[in-house]
Amino acid sequence: MSTLSDLVYAQGRSSEADVEWLHRLAGDGQLLADLAFADIVIWVPTSDDSFVAVAHTRPGGAATLFYRDIVGDRVRPQWRTQVRDAFQTGQIVDSASPDWFEETPTRVRAVPIVREKPRSGGPIVTVGVLTRHTNLGETRTPSRQQITFNDCADDLFRMVASGEFPDLSAPTSPRRGAPRASDGLIRLDVDGITTFASPNALSAFNRMGFDDELEGESLVEVTTRILPSTRQFDESLPLVVTGRAPWRADIEAQGVAVSLRTIPLRDHGTRIGAIVLSRDVTEIRHQEQELITKDATIREIHHRVKNNLQTVASLLRIQSRRSHSDEAREALTQAMRRVSAIAVVHDTLSEGLAQNVNFDDVFDRVLKLAAEVAAAPTTRAHTTTSGEFGTLPSEYATPLALALTELVTNAVEHGLAGQQGEVEIIARRSEERLEVRVRDNGVGMPEGHVGQGLGTQIVRTLIQGELGGTIDWHTITGSGTEVTIDIPLRYIARGTEPAS
Repeated sequence: MSTLSDLVYAQGRSSEADVEWLHRLAGDGQLLADLAFADIVIWVPTSDDSFVAVAHTRPGGAATLFYRDIVGDRVRPQWRTQVRDAFQTGQIVDSASPDWFEETPTRVRAVPIVREKPRSGGPIVTVGVLTRHTNLGETRTPSRQQITFNDCADDLFRMVASGEFPDLSAPTSPRRGAPRASDGLIRLDVDGITTFASPNALSAFNRMGFDDELEGESLVEVTTRILPSTRQFDESLPLVVTGRAPWRADIEAQGVAVSLRTIPLRDHGTRIGAIVLSRDVTEIRHQEQELITKDATIREIHHRVKNNLQTVASLLRIQSRRSHSDEAREALTQAMRRVSAIAVVHDTLSEGLAQNVNFDDVFDRVLKLAAEVAAAPTTRAHTTTSGEFGTLPSEYATPLALALTELVTNAVEHGLAGQQGEVEIIARRSEERLEVRVRDNGVGMPEGHVGQGLGTQIVRTLIQGELGGTIDWHTITGSGTEVTIDIPLRYIARGTEPAS
């Protein structure tokens, strides 16, 4: 499905600022739909004097009219005149009589979307039209809450038509834990006095220690009473609870955390009150704190593992220098190199909270380590890399780093033994596979003959067993050896580990 930006730009009539404004409005589409108990659709004009739907939001507390997605569809003939009138006049246009949509009586309101306030004497800048489609088939006597919600929706629709909503001064914030109309709504007058509080909003404040009715109370005074005197709070909180700024703030008392979002209501520039959305986010905050704690613990574990691995590598290096047997010295040196390669991956993981690593950075460090350790006094190896490995989970990074260390080491020690040569590593990554080629221009090996040493066994185990990939050795025509590794990446997309 095309995105809002794609659909708007395809019409060729909107600027980047228009698209940003429409994105902001669509971001509050759920709020408008829940307050109006109706479907909300955003339309933009086309080049042939029609309109196309670029966003649609269904109400959370009422029956939807559109069971099929209408985003990307052109406006229906029965709405075209109403939508066009709203767009051209810059005025809200209501349907004169109930409209029938698939045998359901509906009421349609068309609201012009004005991007900014018109300057004195200047033209109205209309970038689209918002339509509210109310299902009249389930009409019943409205409750006080429903009446208040509809009044709030009407105020916001008037602000949309006058270029005062959405408010670009309101910072964008994560959707997780964002208050919704159904979570709790408080209506304030221009003096910050509560004129309506939904049951959910009242319950949230009751849990924080306020045991009276919110209506008729100053919200800022109520908040001041329940907040512990010793606790520091956000400096923006007074502006939020008085309804003066379109910001968000959290308050916490008696172990309960409540997130607040304020939407100041204006009538042609004059503040007339505010909507304060509230949501009990205690459990969400606990989960976030647990995640932060776990991430910090994982990072500390990686850091300690890295330090321990480096200690083990140092001990192996010391032991190899004191060994009198060439065979033992070589075995200890190779073990030290393998441990050091694993330590490089853990060192990268310990630098951040994410469990994914940029493997290109990791391999640069591993390659330098492997080439330096493997080269003998009479061997000069030049290593080059091309292509990109990209970002890999730690479950892939550790075995792949160790396998490539073995291959580069074999290429230097055996392929270029006692001579000067090159080792080239080529990475090719697609959405489904990662292919790595390690080639040298050394002495080569007989075609079809693969070594049976410990290094070869380690590489096979890592690539085939842990990564579910394939590995192939063959001789390059003329001289040298090329090893090809092919690793499927479907496990990353599925979020599972490859089966061993």
